[in-house]
Amino acid sequence: MHSIRNPFRRNRDSAINNRRLRGPILLLVIGTCLLAYFSPPSDSTEPLLAVSKSKSKHPPAQVQLPIIKGVTVTEMDDTKPKEAANTTTTTTADKEDPFSKEYDNCIVGAGLSGSVIAENYATKLGQTSLIIEKRNHIGGNCYDYTDTETGIRVSLFGAHLFHTRHERVWEYVQRFSEWVPYEHQVLGIVNGKHVPIPVTIDTVNTLFDEKIASTEEMDEWLKKEQVTFYDEDGEEREAENSEEVALMRVGQRLYDLMFKPYTFKQWAKYPAELGPEVLSRIPVRNNHDGRYFSDPHQALPKDGYTAIFDKMLSSPKITVVTNTDYFEVRDKLKCKRLYYTGPVDSYFADLGWAKLEYRSLSFERVVKDNTPGYFQQASVVNHPQATDVDGKEVDFTRIVEYKHLLNQTSDKTIYFIERSKDGGEPYYPVPNDENKNLYKRYQEMAEKEEGVTFVGRLANYKYFNMDDAILNALELFDKDTKDIKTATG
Repeated sequence: MHSIRNPFRRNRDSAINNRRLRGPILLLVIGTCLLAYFSPPSDSTEPLLAVSKSKSKHPPAQVQLPIIKGVTVTEMDDTKPKEAANTTTTTTADKEDPFSKEYDNCIVGAGLSGSVIAENYATKLGQTSLIIEKRNHIGGNCYDYTDTETGIRVSLFGAHLFHTRHERVWEYVQRFSEWVPYEHQVLGIVNGKHVPIPVTIDTVNTLFDEKIASTEEMDEWLKKEQVTFYDEDGEEREAENSEEVALMRVGQRLYDLMFKPYTFKQWAKYPAELGPEVLSRIPVRNNHDGRYFSDPHQALPKDGYTAIFDKMLSSPKITVVTNTDYFEVRDKLKCKRLYYTGPVDSYFADLGWAKLEYRSLSFERVVKDNTPGYFQQASVVNHPQATDVDGKEVDFTRIVEYKHLLNQTSDKTIYFIERSKDGGEPYYPVPNDENKNLYKRYQEMAEKEEGVTFVGRLANYKYFNMDDAILNALELFDKDTKDIKTATG
């Protein structure tokens, strides 16, 4: 049994002070709903000990703005769900000091990656885990709650739609929730018209007054639009950036209408400045299939995502400590091994290297009274263009109306206007050559760190969907425990 120590501890105190001067470290994503190693509320002075069984049905801290004609607009402070914290945590007076005990595993982050690993160690090997979470709630970016004003369940960090092709992942998540089949569809407003996203036959017909009726006709239309790139020898070559990906797949017109302006709003960079992987993830369909995903398993948890984490972390073998900065308590830890799911550049902040670049999101909460129906035609409506048909600026990327999900009912509705920004919670790694090369340097340091395993989106500077994060954690657990007997074996 030994305490985990950082070989760069000699500079840790100064690094912490430097971080405080620069502002708190804010994390993740996605997209996604990965781990949660994030800054605690600024008004929190003492660590709180989380009980595993959360009943988080309260909204985050909100700054109420005037109500005008039945509409309430709230600027979301998405890092401070104060009311929720009171339902998921107890004070140190109510619990034994968790740092006085020894654990088989210490895990930084109570999001998907950390929770899956802790759950597997508890149920398969009977091992203990201490999870250190910097936010005041479990669940990472998957955290959801019931909005008290409307009675509608919403997500604090943006919509999360579960989908997977991995049978192992699908079987695993069945253990923690009843799932309701749901096939997500997204609309976009382009030139004042609602069109399916991703691009389908209906998208093209609506925008260009075409009358395409079959996959063959759509293939022919795309072939005429698509751009081919050649190398210096006159041979066709692969795309070198996201602009070329889009031009090769949909051509100049759709690129200019949708892909180019949306990418700039999302990333503050044009597609030509981003690696090909950004737009390679976006499908283009040659039929009428308006589903955003094509995976065989698509569903939503009946009782929300937070309830999944409540059940996942309910084992007495798992202790969760929230509102706690790992770097401030690391010298107290007594663990056989450490799993770190936070940003890799924060772990090695003592080196003084540049920080990896992320894009974040802000959320504007709007409540409409006397609205038994919906505000918009779909749960998610994208706004890719920089201006509307009247020439007014559109500075947001999408609007999410949660009432659509699981057919929730209320005499009000609530929606969130999302804007992309620099700074704040790091959602999306920025995939350009500079960041890729910098991450390789951090990766080399991580591989040399004894007794520490780096896991998850932030630790690996890689975008993961929810199912990929779960699969990655399951496979890592398999690898790390292949020579250990199970609790029953």
